[in-house]
This record gives sequence, C-alpha cells and structure tokens, in this order.
Amino acid sequence: MGTVPLARAISKLGIASRRQAIEAILAGRVTVGGRVVTLPGHPVNPERARIAIDGEATGQTPWRTILLNKPRGVVTTRRDPEGRKTIYDVLGDLGGWIAPVGRLDAATSGLLLLTNDTKLADWLMDPRNAVVRAYRVTVRGCVSQDERLRLEKGIVDRGQTLRAELVTIRKASARETHLIVRLTEGKNREIRRMFAATGHDVTALARVAIGALELGQLVPGAWREVGRQEIREVFPAALLRRE
Repeated sequence: MGTVPLARAISKLGIASRRQAIEAILAGRVTVGGRVVTLPGHPVNPERARIAIDGEATGQTPWRTILLNKPRGVVTTRRDPEGRKTIYDVLGDLGGWIAPVGRLDAATSGLLLLTNDTKLADWLMDPRNAVVRAYRVTVRGCVSQDERLRLEKGIVDRGQTLRAELVTIRKASARETHLIVRLTEGKNREIRRMFAATGHDVTALARVAIGALELGQLVPGAWREVGRQEIREVFPAALLRRE
C-alpha cells in the first residue's frame, strides 16, 4: 500500500470515521512518528507510520463486518439533529468504530452492511464494479409491461438518467403492484423517483440483497456478523484490507 491522507489512514485502520479522524487531527490530538500533525491531508503509509491519538498508538483493529435489517423510520447516521432513532441506537455498543456501506433513507428498510474495512466499502460502492442491489417494492396502481420496460430502458429525472438493471412484477392489481427491482447504481432516492416519473407512488421499499448476500430471515432491528470467508464467497472480486 502506498501513501494516503492521514485522515483516510486512520479510517482505514478502523479506528474512527473519516470525519472523526479529521476532527482529532485539527485538534492537535494526532501524532505521526512522535510529531503532532494538524493537516488531515498529510501523506502517510498506514502499514508503516507510527500513528497515535491522544498519545495512544493506533494498532489495526480486528476486521469486522455486520449485516443489519434496518427498520423503517430509522436514519442511517450516527446522530440526528431532529432526534430521530439512528442505526447506532438499534445496534447498541459494538465496542468499536464501524460505518455503513452507503445509506438507506428513513422510509426504506432492509439490508444494510456496516464494516470497518474501508477498502471493502470503497469496492462495494464503486459503480465500475456494478454490484447489484435488489429491492422489494410496493407501489400504488398497476404497473404495466410498457412501464416496466421504460424503467429498464431508463427515465430522465432532474437531468439524471434513472435505470433499473431488472424489474420483475410479482403481483399486480388496479390497487397496487408488488415488484423486485435490481439496481447497479445508488442515486439519491432512485427507486422512488423512477416510479414517481411513471405515475406510481412507492408505499413500501426494502432492500433484500446486495449481490449474492441476502437479508434472509433477519427480523427488523436484528443483525448478524459476516465473516471474511463469506464476503469472499459472495463477492469473489472484492478488495479486503490485510490484517
């Protein structure tokens, strides 16, 4: 591994989030090789540099990834200025820093990965890797086959092209339609926007899979550990940090 900005190095080591690292650096709490460094962009090699926060050396924390079934109404953030319940309120004390891979909005439930491996998180979020996300969707009204094809071909909304990799209609009636929608990108509120553009309001939305990693039988609010071997099996090309 080459050099990276100090703030990123601290997050790569699983010690703190990037924002927490920046705050600690600017406050003069971080040393590199015994010298205080106050520039978050200061280049360091995470595998060689002697980094300390508040005088305590930062060894690499044990690799950890978990899968959470995020309940509806819970926000994907560490703290919320509106006082809403966050995913960290649901998870409780995990005994170390761990961050979500992407976000689900408050009204969306389902599979949310959290990890302290920033290399894995970056790989999963990189659009070039086209990792498929599958969502269970319920909308008002009957979605026609023509509309389904439009969603797969692409719909322009606010200057952005929104396109589903695959849309499967599970059940349809005049009152509502149940679908599975698969995406390879994560534009803001993409599914809600694309259905709104075809005249259908989303009434329920849950992510059920990321690639071959599925939500399974986890109930809302429950979570489980995901091991390195499982990650290698479901994402064979994924990049993981070295222990």
